[in-house]
Amino acid sequence: MSLPLPAEISLETLTPEIVAKTIDHALLKPDMTIDEVIAGCKLCAQYQTASVCVKPCDVKIAAKTLQNTGVDVGTVIGFPHGNTPTKVKVFEALTAIEDGAVELDMVLNIGLLKSGHLSQVQDEIAAVTSAAKAKLPSCCVKVIFECSLLTDEEKISACRLCEKAGADYVKTSTGFSTGGATINDLKLMRAHTSDVMHVKASGGIRTLDYLIECLQAGADRIGASATAAIVDEMRARKS
Repeated sequence: MSLPLPAEISLETLTPEIVAKTIDHALLKPDMTIDEVIAGCKLCAQYQTASVCVKPCDVKIAAKTLQNTGVDVGTVIGFPHGNTPTKVKVFEALTAIEDGAVELDMVLNIGLLKSGHLSQVQDEIAAVTSAAKAKLPSCCVKVIFECSLLTDEEKISACRLCEKAGADYVKTSTGFSTGGATINDLKLMRAHTSDVMHVKASGGIRTLDYLIECLQAGADRIGASATAAIVDEMRARKS
């Protein structure tokens, strides 16, 4: 769960607590061990991040580790390429919720989007979103674009499709492709979504200064693995 962001975002108006609550701490490396996942979850509890984002196979252990800590458990759907069939993404989403996830970051079907099959892309997002929210009304659904693979026109189309499909967030990238979050992409996504929609920046955000730049460009949530370094730097500057 996030904290409200100040109306004007700057080093002066942010606090370490607010910064930590913008972060979804990523534990998604394919070679990550169970012990590393547990340690990462404990770090989230210590720093009080918004959530942890783990692989689907790690949702149960994350939910157990973070029980009653105030840190939400999230996972990824169709990750990292978005190529699994819709029914598989829906199954992944429902299984993740059963295992304890309350936030889902799903990768849209990039190939269908680039092929211009926009109604199919929207239908898939809607299928995952409606199934997830029917099972858990408070479930937060974020849709990953993989912006480095898309044109600006495709990003704008994706923003509109996500909003029509009922998703909660649009998200820049998986962190496992050819690029991460850019300020231009965040501004574009913010400009082409309504105030109801949120924007998540993910991929390559390793410093406090860049996190603040992303928030200023329109992001509400940040996907990062350098959580400790970022929040510790904020504490040091504030002191």
